[in-house]
Amino acid sequence: MSDAAVGKLSLGAKALTEGGFDKLYKQTFSSSSDEHLKKTFACYLSTATGPVAGTLYLTNMNVAFCSDRPLSFTAPSGQTAWSYYKVMIPLSKIATVEPVTLKQNPPEKYVHIVTVDSHDFWFMGFVSYDKAVHNLVEAVSHPSGTVTMAGSK
Repeated sequence: MSDAAVGKLSLGAKALTEGGFDKLYKQTFSSSSDEHLKKTFACYLSTATGPVAGTLYLTNMNVAFCSDRPLSFTAPSGQTAWSYYKVMIPLSKIATVEPVTLKQNPPEKYVHIVTVDSHDFWFMGFVSYDKAVHNLVEAVSHPSGTVTMAGSK
């Protein structure tokens, strides 16, 4: 069983104990009453220190990611602190959603999200890559925004 599949099982168990995915999202992120969860995906976010396992949340207003576990970092005081790795991107700030398959390693697939202010986010290790790409592209393709989709790299 892949790490992402195990992550999806863990995510499902956590959602059950917390009262569902929607409640889990609202506990993790500040959200407005008119924000509604559409989909969740177990995946990894690529960071400078390596991939971080977590959950990608897709709502009618945002794409958000939260790590499965808190990560350690050194606080300004010099002490080790722990925090969940969180990212929230408003759909209106997404310029492109790019599915990427590496030609030298076709099973290695990524979703590259670029914001209008040129920030890059790389997600990988999806259990259902095609479903994730489809839903992300759909979410950012609403009439008030534009999205471009590029092919393989």
